[in-house]
Amino acid sequence: MKRIKHFLRIFLFLIFLTSCRKSINNDYPIINSEETINNNTISETKRMEIKFSCGEDGISDYLDNGWIILKEDTHEKICTWKSFPATKNCDMEKDKGCKITKPDKIGEEKIYLLEK
Repeated sequence: MKRIKHFLRIFLFLIFLTSCRKSINNDYPIINSEETINNNTISETKRMEIKFSCGEDGISDYLDNGWIILKEDTHEKICTWKSFPATKNCDMEKDKGCKITKPDKIGEEKIYLLEK
């Protein structure tokens, strides 16, 4: 019985040793890896999407830094909300169920897609 257990331990040990081989990939050899990494990072372009809403405009800062506008889109957006009581006897601080909220000022949201 001890011999069988000993044989099984050796057999399992040999299986673990033979299964852990170093895989060699000859299809893609690494030659001048630093040069290819540097070339890839230089040729990559950076893209960014920024949004300005309700009268804000900071696109000139980006244009001065070398960014180019690829796409510009505008949407209508609610800038501020206004709350008022639903009835004359309504106390908005105590009874929040009688509070009505509606848009106060409506502006534009500009979305820019930039590339550098």
